[in-house]
Amino acid sequence: MPKLAANLSMLFGEVDFLERFGRAAAFGFKGVEYLFPYDYPAEQLAQKLREHGLTQVLFNLPAGDWNAGERGIAVLPDRVDEFQEGVGRAIEFAKALDCGQLNCLAGIRPAGVAEDALRRTLLENLRFASDALGRENIRLLAESINTQDIPGFYLNGTAQWLDLKARTGRDNLWMQYDIYHMQIMEGNLTRTIRDNLERIAHMQLADNPGRHEPGSGEINYPNLLRFIDEAGYQGWIGCEYVPDGDTEAGLSWAAPYL
Repeated sequence: MPKLAANLSMLFGEVDFLERFGRAAAFGFKGVEYLFPYDYPAEQLAQKLREHGLTQVLFNLPAGDWNAGERGIAVLPDRVDEFQEGVGRAIEFAKALDCGQLNCLAGIRPAGVAEDALRRTLLENLRFASDALGRENIRLLAESINTQDIPGFYLNGTAQWLDLKARTGRDNLWMQYDIYHMQIMEGNLTRTIRDNLERIAHMQLADNPGRHEPGSGEINYPNLLRFIDEAGYQGWIGCEYVPDGDTEAGLSWAAPYL
């Protein structure tokens, strides 16, 4: 049966962030993810996990100034020192939260920088992060994101991800496969998942269009989740969608899996 994790950056927004842990557990979730933990003391978050019997499944490396529109800095040649410092900070939180995998957001392609410089910077940063996380037995993930929601996002497809993986030469680089983003960019979901199953360490879901809960759009989630389960995927699937109304009212689709 698929293992669903509640994305607390998006679900249960009716209450304060720290209250969302309890809401997720009460509904039956055993794992949680969110964008970033860095606004809270690590021990405070760890206490919430212990209190509600939850597993910290995933969070992102520091990704720049999110409120200003930045969506990652790994591709930016002038931010390498900041990226490396962020890796260290993320490791500290991951160890405190017993989180075994961290996601790297590549970032938005800056104007006026040559493609070779962007690719070289991203590869060097991925190698650095992969090695640093590997020493702590933490997986490094990288995620492709659609360029409709985030115009100019550098890493935006499976083939590009596979090329980066090959060029890094690192075993500790894994795919985060976001079903919503890849439905927009590629479609052909079941074949892509099947062909890359051994590389996928984490999945996320939302329906399209709208990025709302499964059942609100075009993706046949009952069939897709059954396929993912039968294919032998053992990782978590993060519910990273924007509820189309009250969170709990829209979670009926998830009841069979919780």
